[in-house]
Amino acid sequence: MVTIGHISDPHVGSPYFVPNLMHRVLVELNELNPDVVICSGDLTNEGYRQEYKNWLAYAQRITAPMYTVPGNHDARNVGYLHFEELIGDRHWSVDVHGVRIVGVDSSEPDINEGQVGRERYDWIRSQFDVPAELKVFVLHHHLLPIPGTGRERSTVMDAGDLLEVLITSGVNIVLSGHKHVPYVWRLEDLYVANAGTVASLRVRGYTKPCYNVLEFEGDQVKITRKYPFGGGSVIAHFSLSTGEQFHRELEPPVQQRTTVTGAQIGE
Repeated sequence: MVTIGHISDPHVGSPYFVPNLMHRVLVELNELNPDVVICSGDLTNEGYRQEYKNWLAYAQRITAPMYTVPGNHDARNVGYLHFEELIGDRHWSVDVHGVRIVGVDSSEPDINEGQVGRERYDWIRSQFDVPAELKVFVLHHHLLPIPGTGRERSTVMDAGDLLEVLITSGVNIVLSGHKHVPYVWRLEDLYVANAGTVASLRVRGYTKPCYNVLEFEGDQVKITRKYPFGGGSVIAHFSLSTGEQFHRELEPPVQQRTTVTGAQIGE
């Protein structure tokens, strides 16, 4: 089995960031001991260097290898320069026990909308042009609209062209973040798994901080939504070879009434 932890949108530096939630997620991830952790952006709130350093104080406690793409907040105030120096490449690919994972920066400086751009398509195709049992693509912005997130302006501006690139490249799963609402879409044989915020109380409706865990074994993939301090639910479970879905959660999470206790957020 290959296990991938997927976290997103901690927003270190925001007044809504909750250190106690982040501490708990670090403990849970280290107990899980995944093969790799993926972070799909918005590490910081304003892209300032000190916010990046504060994030690193948390991130360096994760024992598993971690790969990160920047979000729109990370690109603010020329913050992408600090990302490159302190975090690493904004575009990357890695192999994890037969799983090819490719990450791309979809942010644009000082605007919330994102795009990948046609100059990046050939590179993406080349990175996925390898034998792999599972192909995973990572970016910050939404490829498909997410229920409960208001106007659909925050999808990737070139989403249609990018989706065609990913589907023709045989990509199985897309991991993203951005609007703090966890959800999973299936488009043909492609699953788009959006993560909620891992450690911020800037949430919509009745959602609460959470992260995703992907488990890949044989030809099956299971995606579980996990909540800090316990609890979770399977949001997708499917076969790569047959397309059979063993589980599908359809109710938008924004309609689920949940609470975070004062003890959990350190009140």
